[in-house]
Amino acid sequence: MSTPTYAIIGATGGIGAELCRTLAACGAGLFLGARDAERLESLAVELRKSHRIAVQGFPLDATNSEEVDLFFDKAVATFGRLSGAANLVGSILLKPAHQTNDFEFGDTIALNLNTAFYVLRAAAKAMTATGGSIVLASSVAAKIGLANHEAIAAAKGGVNGLVLAAAATYATKGIRVNAIAPALVRTPLAAKITSNELALKATTAMHPLGRIGEPADVATAIAWLLDPATSWVTGQILSLDGGMSSVKTK
Repeated sequence: MSTPTYAIIGATGGIGAELCRTLAACGAGLFLGARDAERLESLAVELRKSHRIAVQGFPLDATNSEEVDLFFDKAVATFGRLSGAANLVGSILLKPAHQTNDFEFGDTIALNLNTAFYVLRAAAKAMTATGGSIVLASSVAAKIGLANHEAIAAAKGGVNGLVLAAAATYATKGIRVNAIAPALVRTPLAAKITSNELALKATTAMHPLGRIGEPADVATAIAWLLDPATSWVTGQILSLDGGMSSVKTK
């Protein structure tokens, strides 16, 4: 069996880096994308040293569709084929709609929905002849109503619709399309919340399991969705939220 190869966009983020380490530990080849070239190279060097795998970093701005297309062209040229791809680019904006300006809303859509579409489109082209798995990033905010989440809920709701439509479109090509939908995860992106004791306590109380997520909680699930062993799973929005969206303990 050939070595699996994966393209990971948003590779240097808290969840992205953990995913890369998880996949590297399984011996997969990795083509990594992120904005910060220095952090990208640092991660690639770490993975090569610790797991002796083929790793290539490629700096890109995932909100630029041409750069995303080039990223996937380079990934296929490097490995010959791709087994899967994951888009972990995103943002957190906690504001009510009446306090959200046009730039903030547009930026939220660009980072969370546009990048998902660009990655899906380019990955589907790259995998048309071989099949594979595409994993996008949604949020618990697209499943339940959370105050001050209007912009991010709109963007992630779009991701959910994208997953369902694309899963139907590409099923006959052997391409699976799924998403993970986490609640709060302890990453640098969420530092404003997790570093505030009162905010963290209030948020933690919203999770029936009594804690917020850790990067490994999400990375493990993404790796599972990417794995060919889950070849009968498509069109799913996998909730990774400590029970927030489906369980009430009181």
